[in-house]
Amino acid sequence: MKLLRSLVFGVLIAVAFCSVASAQVKVTLVAADTAIQPGKPFTVALRLTHEPHWHTYWINPGTGLATTIAWKLPAGFTAGEIRWPAPRVLRDDTGAISGNGYEGELLLPIEITPPATLPAGAPVTLAATVDWLMCKDICKPGNAEVQLALPVATTPPAPDPLWHDKIARTLAELPRALPEWSVRASRDEKNVTLTLQPNGSATVRPAPASLRFFSLDSFVAHDAAQEAKTDSAGNLVLTFPVSPDGPKNPAQLLGVLTAETGWRAGGAQRGLLIAQNWTAADAASAPPPRATAAVTANASRGLLGTVLLAFIGGLILNLMPCVFPVLGIKILGFVNQAGHDRRRVTIHGIVFALGVLLSFWSLAAVLAILRAGGDQLGWGFQLQSPVFVFLLAVVMLVFALSMSGVFEFGLRATGIGANLQMKDGYSGSFFTGVLATVVATPCSAPFLAPALGAALALPTGESFVVFTAIALGLSVPYLLLSIFPGAVRKLPRPGAWMETFKQFMAFPLYATVGYLLWVLAGQTNDSNLLNVFFGLTLIAMATWLYGRTHAPGAQPAPARRGTLAGLALLALGVWLGWPLAAQPTDIVWDPWSAERVAQLRAEGRPIYVDFTARWCATCQANKRVVFHSDEVLRTFAAQKVATLRGDWTNRDPKITAELAKWGRSAVPFNLVYRPDRPEPIALPELLSPTAVLDALKR
Repeated sequence: MKLLRSLVFGVLIAVAFCSVASAQVKVTLVAADTAIQPGKPFTVALRLTHEPHWHTYWINPGTGLATTIAWKLPAGFTAGEIRWPAPRVLRDDTGAISGNGYEGELLLPIEITPPATLPAGAPVTLAATVDWLMCKDICKPGNAEVQLALPVATTPPAPDPLWHDKIARTLAELPRALPEWSVRASRDEKNVTLTLQPNGSATVRPAPASLRFFSLDSFVAHDAAQEAKTDSAGNLVLTFPVSPDGPKNPAQLLGVLTAETGWRAGGAQRGLLIAQNWTAADAASAPPPRATAAVTANASRGLLGTVLLAFIGGLILNLMPCVFPVLGIKILGFVNQAGHDRRRVTIHGIVFALGVLLSFWSLAAVLAILRAGGDQLGWGFQLQSPVFVFLLAVVMLVFALSMSGVFEFGLRATGIGANLQMKDGYSGSFFTGVLATVVATPCSAPFLAPALGAALALPTGESFVVFTAIALGLSVPYLLLSIFPGAVRKLPRPGAWMETFKQFMAFPLYATVGYLLWVLAGQTNDSNLLNVFFGLTLIAMATWLYGRTHAPGAQPAPARRGTLAGLALLALGVWLGWPLAAQPTDIVWDPWSAERVAQLRAEGRPIYVDFTARWCATCQANKRVVFHSDEVLRTFAAQKVATLRGDWTNRDPKITAELAKWGRSAVPFNLVYRPDRPEPIALPELLSPTAVLDALKR
């Protein structure tokens, strides 16, 4: 029943995620005018209303994700890019800079151009899908469908009484270059120096204060220390370090320099657009940069690296024991079928590659369909889900064990694929390409697992590019050998080295499992995490049992029993390790200290002290027995029992001294302090709910 409840809970959370996650930020679409005039551009704005202390992000967020909008416009309409107001620094609870973004009410203007042939009459509906990331102490992805209906008029429309002036003020305050200020930018290997010289009216007003530079291309780190100084000529000079993660040699310094007192008289114009070459020039004459250009360039470089790794991964697939021996055999088959005609041999290789590509594209299409539903549920944040992390760890563990030789994928499928391989002509070559991906190369499945995981987090178009790179990596050796069939003799002989290589490549997957468990450790409590480890152990046992009973030559009856037993162990492992969401009644522990005990006793609070350690199995069993009792939880809540934990996992002289004070030298050790007793009550080593409840009774 607990597993069933968890499954139902997961489905309900997935379905309701958008509405729950979006509660902290409300998103609507508003317009500056009350109607649309054919052929005349007009301005709308995405309005984001944040609850107190919640924020969303600028185009270059530093950390986080920028707000995006995907338009669904009528035929003939075009939409410009978001025009970003000057951002502010976002800080975490410690005061450290955590990103660049916005709080309160925010308007993001966008220019829409209607077709000149737009007929007057019925209203036109503008629709869009908006995605954003909102953060406070935690971060949640948000998603909303927004719409705005406007009538079509042949005469200039009237301004909207509520939004026209607000949008106009936002447009007037957008960052831009100003004639009152000349800008110079210089750099060396470590630092950027930005010098601003006041011109004309700027010299007769107070100098802008509280300056902050927001880099558009991350050439300057978002949390870099910045301090403005005034030189002898009255110029403002800022120096800040170059980010090691930014572009290596940008042609310009791109960004927005904000001043909380404004760059113009009266505190107007918070943001000054910086689009400055590394030579002295008037920033006002520089064309404003497309805000997305730098971000797109960085994304392109990241995608290029991913594609290169995917291509190398495809090449590695050819070294798998069930793939490599086919290389030479299949190329010789091409030669025999083509009668030593070099052109026909090459065509066979191309047809084979098409089979591989089609198979990978089909897989990418299936993932795209799944992602289409996932995007509406904040897909891309799936690692925030403990259930997803656990299931991904299970898949990676099973694949790793297969590569280590514990069991083999698809032994029966290989036999099915042999019939397709024996086909003559181009159809045989094509189906061999399909076979190399889907049927006759099942041992490559573990290598595809990381690619699948990456594809889930990439946009759909980039996923197709990555899968294409894997397919090309897998098929390139066949193409080369079909063009130069004599090179088959140069191939190393298949042998035991291939099995060794396959087993060696299992270790990156084990490392991935370790990383996923580290992520999961921050999403669930200690006792549940221990269950995850035990559950994965049972799953590993299930795969081992399956492999033992399905070895070559195994009898059907033992194999069937092994399958049933393996499935039972697999189900038990998933049930045991299934991560549970923390319940509102869970105990929240504060660190133990003698001073904290004295403070709570002075307040007249009952206190429960648990001296424990991760390596103490009895301690873990005690917590599971006691704090899974509804009666204990209700009593702790009703009496407002303060719970303190002395964690002795690592040596702690203060805890050691406290244990010695009570004549103890080991854990578990639990104390109950009651306001009506001068001394605490020491509980037995093996706890029960009754023992704890009796100690709390006055």
